[in-house]
Parts: sequence; C-alpha cells; structure tokens
Amino acid sequence: MPPKSKFTKEEIADAALAEVERNGFDALTARTLASALGSSPRPIFTVFSGMDEVCAAVIDSANKLYNGYVDEGLKNDVPFRGVGEAYLRFAHEHPKLFMLLFMREQKELLDERGVLNVIDQNAEKILQSVMNYYGLDRETAERLYMHLWVYTHGIATAVATKVCTFTDEKAMLTEEFVAMMEHIKQTEVN
Repeated sequence: MPPKSKFTKEEIADAALAEVERNGFDALTARTLASALGSSPRPIFTVFSGMDEVCAAVIDSANKLYNGYVDEGLKNDVPFRGVGEAYLRFAHEHPKLFMLLFMREQKELLDERGVLNVIDQNAEKILQSVMNYYGLDRETAERLYMHLWVYTHGIATAVATKVCTFTDEKAMLTEEFVAMMEHIKQTEVN
C-alpha cells in the first residue's frame, strides 16, 4: 500500500498555482513547490505521478480562474465589451497566469481561423454572444472577434509583462470596436 500523503491533491495544486503566481511557470519545480509546502518533494509524488501532472493541474486551475472572469464579463449589459474588460482585468490581477495561459509557445503555428479556439476554451460562447447581441452572421462575428482579440491581447500583453500601462483601456477598446463596426458596415454596403 502506498504511503499516505500529508497533503491532498488540491492543497498541492493550490500551492503550485500560488508559486506560479509569485514566480512564473518556468520557476515551478519539485524543489520550489516542496519549499512552498514546507516539506520535501516526496509528498508531492505520493499524490502526483510527476511534475508534468502538477503542471497540468496548475494550467487547469488557472483556466478555471480565467473562466470565472469570462463568465462575469458575459453577464455585462454588453457581453462582448464585458469579456474584453475581463480579459484585461485578468492580465492586471494575474499577470503570471495570463502569461501561462495566453503567452506560451504553441506546439505548431496556428492560423487565425483556429487560434481563438485553441488558446481560449471560452471562444465559442464568446462568439455566440457577439452573434446574438449584434445580430451578426458567424463569419462577420468571427472577423470582429478576431480583430478585437488581437487589439485587446496586445494591451493585455503589455500590461502583464509590465511593458506599458494605459490610462484608459476601456476607451481604447471602445474606439477600436466602433472603428471595426464602421468598417463592417461599409463592407456590407459595398
């Protein structure tokens, strides 16, 4: 019978998530996690098969936290704006987790049609909110979503990496959205 761990899987995953929040994903090792737990690495590996499994648990926890932000954003009077603001808030409040979820190198280069579904498990429900709220067909909604995501991601990346801070991110998002909607209206007329 394997030895009983003095920590639960959740306690270890929570400590690992906190370690990533403090020092970034690349700094998460068995040694740093054990230190955060005030233990040796041994109890970690009585619950997890290895660091790959710990890392997967951290990514899962980070995604759950981010999903809560998206769900809150979708409750906004203007859901798409709410999601954009939630994305920025997540980058401000959890920069290391933002980098973990949205700034990791992918296994292969993605094209613009598939990138949102790969990096954000909420992409379909966000897209649905765009189609429903603005009465857009799928193709137009995807184009709007992609343009606004690129713009919002740029701001969020600058914030998370402490490259730049902006005085009025919400106004910037609104200006970009209005410009994009005008462009969409003009292309529909022509």
